[in-house]
Amino acid sequence: MALESLRYRRGSLEVLNQRLLPGQLRYERVGGVERAWGAIRNMEVRGAPAIALLGCLSLAVELAGGAGPSEDLGALEEFVGQKLGFLLTARPTAANLGREAERLRAFVRQRVETPGVTPQQLRESIIEYIEGLLEKDRRDNRNIGAHGASHILGRVPGGGPVTLLTHCNTGTLATAGYGTALGVVRALHQRGSLSRVFCTETRPYNQGSRLSALELRHDGVPVTLIADSAAAAAMRERGVQAVVVGADRVAANGDVANKIGTFQLAVAARHMGIPFYVAAPSTTCDLTLASGRLIPIEERPGTELTHLGGVLLADPEVDVWNPSFDVTPHELITGGIITEWGVFAPSELSQALAERGEQ
Repeated sequence: MALESLRYRRGSLEVLNQRLLPGQLRYERVGGVERAWGAIRNMEVRGAPAIALLGCLSLAVELAGGAGPSEDLGALEEFVGQKLGFLLTARPTAANLGREAERLRAFVRQRVETPGVTPQQLRESIIEYIEGLLEKDRRDNRNIGAHGASHILGRVPGGGPVTLLTHCNTGTLATAGYGTALGVVRALHQRGSLSRVFCTETRPYNQGSRLSALELRHDGVPVTLIADSAAAAAMRERGVQAVVVGADRVAANGDVANKIGTFQLAVAARHMGIPFYVAAPSTTCDLTLASGRLIPIEERPGTELTHLGGVLLADPEVDVWNPSFDVTPHELITGGIITEWGVFAPSELSQALAERGEQ
């Protein structure tokens, strides 16, 4: 059975509760926006693309079920805007949901201003627009994988096979399918050009050990799990030739917010002369923010560090700082930023996206 973060058909949505993995594989019904908000906030689903998809699809489920005004275009537009605004309060750092909400609002406004459109036609067009996001995400991820694989192989003497290191989870469980950084891993594996990928455990939620290791082994990809604190040693002692990570938000200057621990991986890679790549769809790029200093960084409860599965790991009264993300400065992204359009140096990204109408 394929691992999927979401299962959707018109009027029905289920989310894989990733907090239960790898011990239990359980899909849970999402009947609307409020349940989706809880799943995002509680990290039952995570990964910027999957968060955006779950939020938008939960709105589509409500609309397919008849929720919202049925007689007035303006009232239905307001209903959609309110639902999107509520979803955006779940987690602040990931850019994709905000970008998709902005685009959906613009689409709704355009439809409302179209002569002769009825409320029912507006409702149907919103649902169809949201459903289209699923296939677009899968297509973008495969393009990211192809571009990233070719770029990495072009830098490796002899053209591979290559040994990679990755962080957190950026695969099928973080997207509609295939993945971003793990999409690059999959593309290399499918070409017979992957020797091995090292994945960090990614404390404190262990997305690497619980999720990445699970889905890579599920797909037969050679993977070795390491402690977060072993990453620099693995780069030096195990022949890592490139580091590939995902992103939750990319600023205009190429600074990248990603899972906590990414910054230190970039520092270690720079010291050892190993190219450091970020794989992210254009929807993760936020060119309204000049630099990473402006990216809001979510802080999680201290109990995520002091407890694990109900077991006390530390003095429960100890002071805890638990940011969910850190910001990697653009100058440390030495390999490039891999998008569905190609691989760009951080300094090239803004212009490349503008030329393609992505911002």
